[in-house]
Amino acid sequence: MRVKRGVAAHRKHVKIRKATKGFSHPNRVSVKRGRQTVTKSLQYATRDRKNRKRTFRELWNTRINAAARLNGTTYSRLIAGLKAAGVTLDRKVLAELAVNEPKAFEAVVKTVPKKA
Repeated sequence: MRVKRGVAAHRKHVKIRKATKGFSHPNRVSVKRGRQTVTKSLQYATRDRKNRKRTFRELWNTRINAAARLNGTTYSRLIAGLKAAGVTLDRKVLAELAVNEPKAFEAVVKTVPKKA
């Protein structure tokens, strides 16, 4: 007896249709176009997870620089000084301190050795 694949194919199609929820009409109703757009959307998701890390680091650096300049130094001098002083705060934490705890950030800046 031959194997009919109707049930398996239907199940695959339902899976694609579920994944294309919220897409534009042709990409949602056509299984072939839906499969293509789901594949592409997964590629975009991978790319954008990397980009999100990049943009957050950019934001943190900007915030640290702004706060550092208010305390009489620059971003590069602050980061170099922190490394020299052995302070292991990452940029995310430094940016959080700069925005929400200016006094604590000022204390961190004071730990940086002054170079003549």
